Amino acid sequence: MTQRLDYMQQAPALFKKLVELSGVAHDGSIEESIQDLVAIRASQINGCGFCLDMHIKQATIHGERALRLHHLAAWRESTLFAPRERAALAWTEALTTLAPEGVPDALYERVRSQLSEKEVTDLTYSIMTINAWNRINVAFKVVPGSHDKAFGLEKAGLA
Repeated sequence: MTQRLDYMQQAPALFKKLVELSGVAHDGSIEESIQDLVAIRASQINGCGFCLDMHIKQATIHGERALRLHHLAAWRESTLFAPRERAALAWTEALTTLAPEGVPDALYERVRSQLSEKEVTDLTYSIMTINAWNRINVAFKVVPGSHDKAFGLEKAGLA
């Protein structure tokens, strides 16, 4: 696969703002382990190889267990995820693949039973940013692993 263009170079101001938004969202109230799961799950749904590769490596560096990463695509059937993680994953799927009728009240109530209003808001911003990254990386066919050195991802030992 060949990358179509370098969007970072073509629109540096927009790239910088998206990086800033991602950083603020990452520094919110949602723990890093859930943010890793959310980024991976959204990237699976969106078919973004670059982000999937990157976030699996980041999760590995952060200490995520390999079996949980393997189970993530089938999290509903897995016993490896806590209720809080399940709520975050359900919210991720609902916001990544918006249904014509929107987000059901029952799902919102389920998520709110596990997360505070601040946490739901911060999680929503995290989901928004990973979806933005997925879309730009899919659009321009960014090659998985192509920025590992720049992001320090070689530490994952998954090359």
